[in-house]
Amino acid sequence: MQRTPHHRSGSRRGLAAAVAAGALTASLLGGNAASARTDPGAPESMATTLSLPSPPGGANVKVLVFHASATEESPTVDAGIAAIEKIGLSGPEAGRFRTVASDDPAVFTNGKQLGKYNAVVFLTGGGDVLDPEQEAGLEAYMEAGGGFLGIHDAARTEPYSDWFTGLVGARPAAGSPTSVQRATVEIGDRQHPATKNLPLEWKRPDKWLNWKDNPSGDVHTVARVREITYKPGTSANGWDHPVSWCRDYDGGRSFYTAMGGTVDSFAEADFRDHLRGALNWTTRISQADCKATITSNYTAEKVTQPNQPGKNDQIGEPHGLVTAPDGRVLYIGRGGADSSVPVVTDWTDPDVGKGLGQIHVYDPKTKKVTLAGELTIFGNKGGGDELVKVEEGLLGIELDPDFEKNGWVYLHYTPHDKLDRDKQMAIRQVSRFTLDLATNKLDLSSEKVLLQWPVQVHSCCHAGGGMAWDSKGNLYIATGDNNSSGFSDGYSGNNPQPNYKGVSFADARRTAGNTNNLNGKILRIHPEDDGTYTLPAGNLFTGKEPDEGGGKTRGEIYVMGVRNPARISIDKSTDTLYAGWVGPDAGAPSTTWGPAKYDTFAAITQAGNHGWPYCMGNKQPYRDRNLPDPSKPLDWYDCDHPKNESPNNDGLVKLPPITSNTIWYSPQGGGVDYPRDENGIPSYKVEDQKELLPWLKGGGQATMNGPVYRYDAASTSAGKWPSYWDGKWFVGDFYDDTQPRHAVLTDPKTVGKGGLPTHAESLKEIIPVGADGIRNLMDWKFAPDGSLYVLDYGRGFFTSDSKSALWRVTYKGGAATPAVKDLARKAAVQ
Repeated sequence: MQRTPHHRSGSRRGLAAAVAAGALTASLLGGNAASARTDPGAPESMATTLSLPSPPGGANVKVLVFHASATEESPTVDAGIAAIEKIGLSGPEAGRFRTVASDDPAVFTNGKQLGKYNAVVFLTGGGDVLDPEQEAGLEAYMEAGGGFLGIHDAARTEPYSDWFTGLVGARPAAGSPTSVQRATVEIGDRQHPATKNLPLEWKRPDKWLNWKDNPSGDVHTVARVREITYKPGTSANGWDHPVSWCRDYDGGRSFYTAMGGTVDSFAEADFRDHLRGALNWTTRISQADCKATITSNYTAEKVTQPNQPGKNDQIGEPHGLVTAPDGRVLYIGRGGADSSVPVVTDWTDPDVGKGLGQIHVYDPKTKKVTLAGELTIFGNKGGGDELVKVEEGLLGIELDPDFEKNGWVYLHYTPHDKLDRDKQMAIRQVSRFTLDLATNKLDLSSEKVLLQWPVQVHSCCHAGGGMAWDSKGNLYIATGDNNSSGFSDGYSGNNPQPNYKGVSFADARRTAGNTNNLNGKILRIHPEDDGTYTLPAGNLFTGKEPDEGGGKTRGEIYVMGVRNPARISIDKSTDTLYAGWVGPDAGAPSTTWGPAKYDTFAAITQAGNHGWPYCMGNKQPYRDRNLPDPSKPLDWYDCDHPKNESPNNDGLVKLPPITSNTIWYSPQGGGVDYPRDENGIPSYKVEDQKELLPWLKGGGQATMNGPVYRYDAASTSAGKWPSYWDGKWFVGDFYDDTQPRHAVLTDPKTVGKGGLPTHAESLKEIIPVGADGIRNLMDWKFAPDGSLYVLDYGRGFFTSDSKSALWRVTYKGGAATPAVKDLARKAAVQ
């Protein structure tokens, strides 16, 4: 390694004098030239031209470590230089480089010397270390396609330069902690060479900087520090606390890490691997995508128009969508009528709740919408309290795996002609229809009913509705518990008394907690070509269990103990089931009854019991209640050995053990947890709570589970989302205020076992929120071309309005950098 002597002599004044004597021009090393911008405040006679090869450096990769400081040199400098030198001399031959260290800023006005470096590392100690001409030289270097790596205090360098602020990405805030603390770093980018080999959750000590302005969205963040694992100081950034990021900047590539604030950091194998990957990209040894989370690279646009007056020609009351292999989007309207049409709520009227569940088709090739068909449904009763309104109707849609050949469409709905007005009971069913692929019209006469079951409709709500296929041709059907929580103060929903003509409507133990009832479940069946179905192996029950006398289970049940799973999805590369369901209505925890309302997301890898109405979150139990006085509590439920002792239960008493869920949130926060007593019962005191998932907040809550994105490298689509998102699970909420709209990573070792996500990042700028954005997210799916379709419900309940729309979100960031032609060596393209 070459290291020039330390000297920092009034270079601003010295260079200014040199410039006054004449323009300084450096010789070309070959390639295209890049010229430095002049100091905007300098006289015209001081214009300086610095010629550099484009891109700088060559196959004999060379890195400059610049370590000047306006104050005393940092004690990390020697360790950092030694580490970078070792990185350059080790590892695969194709990734090696030579290191030169210097604190002499004159290098930035010497084009012949500067042009030899593939990348420049700033291991600086802060303050003004470059005069205007030297900064202009660095600027010219980046314009020519150079690489920059800033480490820790580099963010304090050139504090008065807006251009340098852009180069490093952010400036430290006053109030940053000064002590060394051990913290957890979340690695969100599993593809960038700087992070792909690091642990998902990287526990390490360092000095952690806070930021005046959070750079997320303007830079591509590859790692975040988890603030709940250390004391972040008075200027804490919150859950989104970037610690390493990159972006293409001013023609070159910039990577910054706030880590490396201690001498010991540079001895860590993982931190050296982090620097190695950053240097591979900045030196042009390898490519990387540093554009994927920059919000300006995404475009969200409506693809439907407002309905014509009195018609639902574009969209019904939005309730679900599915994308076809050829790119067409089929989306459904639950059945709420146009606001000009009166609803019938009188149960003595034969037309009570009668509405039209509509199926529309959007064709991206023609950009036209077709009303494919309408089903006469029960569910159009408008708003009101839970003894008036209902949420039945057309609830779910899926396409057959061979849709391109057979045109089969599966619809989950509540037909009006099967309504029992006397008992206020309805039939829910999943039927198969055939769509004419040429005309986009649904043949209603082609219906084959696969599965049907009774639901009480005297009281609203929680109908569920989502459907999804796995890779083996099994169809998953999400059903709600069809119960009110209004008779249990918004807690467990286990009041056995309220009923209509003998059918309980406030006891979810009759439905979700019942092994012999299809409500409050996720079912799994294997549809057959003749319109029947068989049961795949591995469901929760066979339907023939001899337990407790037999005849007390349903073989269709894959998951029990879910409340209102409106949206489910399956990652066909792993067959993991992802689901979200809405919680009850209690706004705060109760030391008597249990947790506040928890909206829930779960990654599910095997059949199981997910808790409702006995336990929620990470096995947080509710209190039992029973006759003769449901207002008085009994014992806490045992999440490991739950029993259904409701008088409304016709299934097993002894239930499968409850599995912890992946994500839960309440008005108090995300992943709320409490200290537990010797019996494992949480305190349920707000002052005792801790947030395991601080990126989540609640309030008015309605989970809308999303897809797992899978990148298709063979696709030539211009708008496809980049590979960065591959494997990330999209979780959202109907509301857009503080509620989730995030992409999360899970640990394959703990997914399906209640393991918490390892990383999350907000999508609220990419999938825009607000009055003119996608405010009420109802469903979202990726199309085969890699673009994302999103349904916005609109601004009024039980109808569609001018804001109801289908949106498409596309990416325009372009390919990874540097371009293949600019790679320093014939290295593997990532």
